[in-house]
Amino acid sequence: MVAAIRFTLVLALLVFAGGIAGCEKAADIPVATIRPQAVLTPDGRDLWAHPEIKAELLRDREVARHSSDGGGTASVRVEGMEASEPILAGSRASFTIEYEAGPEGVASGGSVFLQVSPFWGWEPPQVRAEQAGGFTTVSTEAAGVTLVPRPLGQGLLQVEVGGRALAAGEKIRIDYGAGPARARVDRFAESGSRFWIAVDGNGNGVRKLIRDSPSVDIVARPATRLHLALPGSAAPGGTVPLTIALLDTAGNSGMPFTGRVGLEVEGDATGLRLPAEVVFTPADQGRRTIEVPVREEGIYRVSGVARRKDAEEPGPAAQSNPLVVDAAQEGVLLWGDLQVHTQLSDGSGTTLESLEYARDAAGLDVIALTDHDHWGLEALDDFPALWQAQLAEVEEFHAPGRFVTIPGFEWTNWVEGHRHVLFFDDAEPRLMSSLDPRFDTPDKLWAGLKGENAMTIAHHSAGGPVPIDWSIRPDEVLEPLTEIVSVHGSSESADSPHPIYKAKPGNYVRDALNRGYRIGFLGSSDGHDGHPGLSQIASGGKSGLAGIWAQGGEPRSRAAVAEALRSRNVYSTSGPRIYLEVTLDGLPMGSVLDAADAGEDEGTQVLRWTVAAEAPVERIDIIRRDEAMVSLAGDGSRDLVGELVLPSLAPGDWLYLRVLQRDGGTAWASPFFVLPAEL
Repeated sequence: MVAAIRFTLVLALLVFAGGIAGCEKAADIPVATIRPQAVLTPDGRDLWAHPEIKAELLRDREVARHSSDGGGTASVRVEGMEASEPILAGSRASFTIEYEAGPEGVASGGSVFLQVSPFWGWEPPQVRAEQAGGFTTVSTEAAGVTLVPRPLGQGLLQVEVGGRALAAGEKIRIDYGAGPARARVDRFAESGSRFWIAVDGNGNGVRKLIRDSPSVDIVARPATRLHLALPGSAAPGGTVPLTIALLDTAGNSGMPFTGRVGLEVEGDATGLRLPAEVVFTPADQGRRTIEVPVREEGIYRVSGVARRKDAEEPGPAAQSNPLVVDAAQEGVLLWGDLQVHTQLSDGSGTTLESLEYARDAAGLDVIALTDHDHWGLEALDDFPALWQAQLAEVEEFHAPGRFVTIPGFEWTNWVEGHRHVLFFDDAEPRLMSSLDPRFDTPDKLWAGLKGENAMTIAHHSAGGPVPIDWSIRPDEVLEPLTEIVSVHGSSESADSPHPIYKAKPGNYVRDALNRGYRIGFLGSSDGHDGHPGLSQIASGGKSGLAGIWAQGGEPRSRAAVAEALRSRNVYSTSGPRIYLEVTLDGLPMGSVLDAADAGEDEGTQVLRWTVAAEAPVERIDIIRRDEAMVSLAGDGSRDLVGELVLPSLAPGDWLYLRVLQRDGGTAWASPFFVLPAEL
């Protein structure tokens, strides 16, 4: 099967940018009357919704392709390297891509296209400056055939055939990185990084991908970083995994590190029994997980220093996230990244590489891969076998009790907003594309999922690529949460740390709460760099992570994770693993409280919290509907236990707690809600 190139919209998602601040209160306006009016740019385009993208994608599916479109084969060679030799991430290389025409050839006026990824640092092909990076030449030995190369932007190069048709078996050579500066490659490590080749065989302006575009393997650079990860919580008397990973500057892992990592405990050394050092051989690929006995209650952090074999100077150092050990604690704190993209859509890394990174480098407990339904050069809804293969690999990695994988995809709606869909049953998930008229609105999507053990989660809801249409009430069963923070920034409010770009006034999560929506807060990376759980390394500190308070005898299971998410006993962080436990009158975050009876005294309620942060706490904010924010200054500590007596919440009220570290790292607890008064 041959894929259609998506006109000029290919991989354009992440180029949207801008920034509009502001917030409009919508608390007392009936939901039916507050559908936002379109805000138009000077040329008449809607600033936030993008129906034109949907229209182009649908039109692309209807265009007839000539039988010569997508014909032929291609191969790639790397100058000075063996065929199987990988390339260092972020390095420079010269590539020779050879295209051989298929049985119908390429007509005069037809074209061959090279698409180099416009993301992750690949240098775009250019034909004007020989001394500059990415300089590209084209040639052919076919007598009478002329070639005209034209860079079209975003890494796309057109090579138009002239003079006469390129006959079957005749070849075109594309030398990418032909000048002395060569071409800079992907800064993220991944196997099978593609040079996408497409062909417009008859010259009518419509093209298809060839069947198998060539690829190269990109590998991590030498280690410059160390990452240590512990679980969020544990009870004394067992063991916990300590994940130790060497990373390069961009966060890549998998380098053949030889040496050792020395370890120390911050806290009672007898309470957490560590080896003095852990030895690494090349076969470990810079990643090891060891089991550590936990003997006593307390808060523990592990420090480590790496030292390469025979090196005189110490290497990178790190400290782990806090581990809180408490025998009386209810539930287990799991760390999860529930929105991650791979090279199957517009991300980096294979499915297996992403799963391995999440488990063996980031030290996550829960992962969901959520590639786009229709966004990518080989879209999942056009190539269902690709998604089925991914689901099989996700299932293979699922290890209840140790590592929870959740099947999913992203429903990429360009008008009402993006949502990812998660599945928790053993039944085979269905991909419901937002281009399919059966599922092309939120209400249709929820109708299609009705009765399934599934969940939808809205993301970058205030702005970014496209905001959520909050005039559509979230399904109370299928959508109990919203993603409040990711690599795009925070959608919490106009005064939030890490605010999202291109924000739409009146469309923040706090505005959705004011509409009466009972939605909890989830953090996910929305990572495209192949580094689930650690996307903040390569994104300037922006990311998202979920703290999931799972209950029951098997907390590390899909069932327990689903129950925690549905009950909103979950919180979000901007990436750091900040331990956060919050109760209101003894009830966990996300709880719904009954409204006081008519005539009952207002009374008070007690808000309690426990925080164990990665850096000193700057302040704790208590945010309540229609009330001024209460901010409590930190004292330089990372570990805080506190309480506050508050006037009782009124009917329809909500309240949540936000923790801000001095380094900007932030955590948001899911809100507490009070039912509205009965009419």
